[in-house]
Amino acid sequence: MSEHHPRYVQALKTHIRKSCPEVGRKSLETLFIGGGTPTVLKAEKLAEIIGVCRQTYGFSNDIEISIEANPGTIDIPKLKILRDAGVNRLSIGVQSFSDKDLQGLGRAHRSDSTLLAAEYAREAGFSNISLDLMYGLPGQGTDSWQKNLEQAVALGPHHLSLYQLTIEENTDFYNRYATDSLGLPDDGTIIAMEQATRKYLSAHGIEHYEISNYARPGYECRHNIGYWLNEEFIGCGAGAAGFFNGRRYKVIADPLGYCSAIENGEDFIEESEVLSPEASFRETVVMGLRLVKGVDRRRLYDRYQLTVEELYGSKVTELVDKGLLEENEDYLKLTDQGRCFANQVMAELV
Repeated sequence: MSEHHPRYVQALKTHIRKSCPEVGRKSLETLFIGGGTPTVLKAEKLAEIIGVCRQTYGFSNDIEISIEANPGTIDIPKLKILRDAGVNRLSIGVQSFSDKDLQGLGRAHRSDSTLLAAEYAREAGFSNISLDLMYGLPGQGTDSWQKNLEQAVALGPHHLSLYQLTIEENTDFYNRYATDSLGLPDDGTIIAMEQATRKYLSAHGIEHYEISNYARPGYECRHNIGYWLNEEFIGCGAGAAGFFNGRRYKVIADPLGYCSAIENGEDFIEESEVLSPEASFRETVVMGLRLVKGVDRRRLYDRYQLTVEELYGSKVTELVDKGLLEENEDYLKLTDQGRCFANQVMAELV
């Protein structure tokens, strides 16, 4: 597919420029380059993309520019080019420090590549490094997960994103899961892993601020906080999603189909939906509950002129009585127990 990279980059740069008249020239507060492994592209091409964003919109003085990278796709020269282009936050897709786990997940890299990637990042001058890991893997127990956490913290990250393994249909994992041959940890083990995670990371100065995310003070991912606050954002590139003027949209996912549509001046939006005020309110509540501090009730009212009580009636009281939600005059948030059953709680409020 590398022969298509120049074509794709050109289409993406065109898309970025096309998006400006639609949303107006607003200095970007954050820029996130991800949705896969963007560092398979040459560093110079990534720098071009960042440059077009800067020329098209302008950057705020304290812009956060993040890029996702898998170990094995970065080295010191590439990272230095990205730093010079303005990237100041690096998110490394570790997944696990166990080679057995990585092989089972079908990952191309091995654990020693992660150690090198972290070393390269520091040598290239990055002072905001995030690591992504997965838990709830086949055959994984609390002891092996604890070892992963210890190895992650030993690398001195500023941020950690920790995701439970999700089984999706039409995958080898799903087929094995359907035949009960995966050996996944049970719910009790998952809860024990999550409790141990919060305790261990807090002891090392890395605090829980969102269901799946932990950070040292001042290193919370500003871009993703915008998602959880249900703020507007522009999505460019194949498969990208965006939210602007109350409209959610998704771009054509197939990269070559995306390029063709851009080149021929055709519609490249695959899905589009305008949310009603009530639907947007519910979405904002559900997204905001992902944050440990919860939903800011005053901010919610200022945005929608509607209160939680007016929309949900007794539903919130019921969830409070069950010990799943906690509320005061400023915030509505999940309790520790509620975070263990977050999906069920949010399903009640969506």
